[in-house]
Amino acid sequence: MDAKPWTDRVRDEEELLEQLNQLASESAARRAQALREGVEQTGSIAEAARVLGRSWNAVYNALKKDEGKKAPGFQPDATTTE
Repeated sequence: MDAKPWTDRVRDEEELLEQLNQLASESAARRAQALREGVEQTGSIAEAARVLGRSWNAVYNALKKDEGKKAPGFQPDATTTE
């Protein structure tokens, strides 16, 4: 029985990690969308977090991280001087 060369095994695992990272990224984006809907329905990040049994900070950070991916330089709490 011939074992697969280690270089091939490393390449296979790197491909698998790339696929898993892509799936995790897509899942995080869908989760953030659901969280945005929850915030809209409940009226606040804190209330959505309470319903989920999470800290408001966890919900806020998930939303902030997702927004950062969509619009580089975007800050959800930025105020304008207009």
